[in-house]
Amino acid sequence: MKVLRALIVVAILAVAAFVGYRLFSPPAQTAGTLAVYYVKPDGDTLVKWDVSLSPKASDPTSVAFYATAQAVAGPAPDTEAVRFPAGTVVRSAHVTGDTATVDLGGAVTTPADGSFAESGEFKALVWTLTALPGISRVQVEVNGARVATLPGGHFEIDEPLSRHSW
Repeated sequence: MKVLRALIVVAILAVAAFVGYRLFSPPAQTAGTLAVYYVKPDGDTLVKWDVSLSPKASDPTSVAFYATAQAVAGPAPDTEAVRFPAGTVVRSAHVTGDTATVDLGGAVTTPADGSFAESGEFKALVWTLTALPGISRVQVEVNGARVATLPGGHFEIDEPLSRHSW
């Protein structure tokens, strides 16, 4: 009888550990795909779409660069979404610990259409990068430097951003 109780307790603990892991770990990446997010024009709704990822892409820095480029490019042109300004470029991306640092340039330095647009742009970028294994924060740089805000001054980017930033 004691053995049966011990087996039941072990089984319950194993199920609880599995459920806890699935609830609190970032979304799993399907082999060959990368989860990229965009924000709908309402400013709140996040939508995920999968883009192809080379099976050979295993280096966290190259995957972070590719994910950043996909988030900046946004979904298909006929999809209604908050977007980075056309001409925004990804200068670099690298991963240190749990933080991805991305350096953006080009049109990202032109004032956006207000705080709503800036918030949506960076929300999509942060959700995309934090869907990658081991990344929980994103530090944004502009033209190689950490800046307090973009020229519009609407959204603070001087500290690492996380999913909890929204």
